[in-house]
Amino acid sequence: RMGVACCRPANNKKGWHTIVGFGSLLSQASAQSSFPSMRNFRLGRLRGWRRVFAHPAAIFFERKIAKMDTKEIASLSIEPSEGGCFTVALFEIPSAEIPEFYEREEEFDIVTVKVEDDSACNNGDAKGPVVHVEGLACARGTDELFLERWGQERFNTKYKANGIDSIWNFKGTILPCRVYLRHCVLAVRKQGKDVLDDFLDNTFLYDRETTIRTHLEKDPAIMNEKPPPSLEARYSG
Repeated sequence: RMGVACCRPANNKKGWHTIVGFGSLLSQASAQSSFPSMRNFRLGRLRGWRRVFAHPAAIFFERKIAKMDTKEIASLSIEPSEGGCFTVALFEIPSAEIPEFYEREEEFDIVTVKVEDDSACNNGDAKGPVVHVEGLACARGTDELFLERWGQERFNTKYKANGIDSIWNFKGTILPCRVYLRHCVLAVRKQGKDVLDDFLDNTFLYDRETTIRTHLEKDPAIMNEKPPPSLEARYSG
């Protein structure tokens, strides 16, 4: 299928691929919900990238949780950034599920990144070596890549029909989808204060300056933005 051909496999060991999660997938429960066959969930550190809410996601319109009037329609991706560093989740999924992964994460450029594996680093010795693993992550894409993979008709149906002319070059203010941001915060909170603080202080709005912590301080009601009943299990961390 289109999209799958662009896959640059990470570690394909005996039919498994490593996935790098940096939003709601930082919760093992959320990762398990998205990938029921996943195994070996643990945390790591990704360097040289930035986490940012900067592109509209079609799924938010489909699930009727996008707020176009306030431009609260943004989802999360990573992009190269010198000096960037934040906590991520690592886990493996069966190689047979990679095509479905590409289909679901249709707008992203799925890239192979090198991650510091906290579970393997140092072997309990603070002065021990850092162990890296390669994994697949959802990085900032381009409109051209989307069209090449999926075609103009899909773009028109999923984006143009909702008033979106560009996925990756959105003009003007774009803010996180409220329900999705709450979901991410609830998910990350399950990993403890350090991981929560890392998410709040190392995740940015479209301007690449405002942190999620600042955004939530300005609009704390976001954390009361419960999903529709039909999505409560899916968007509650």
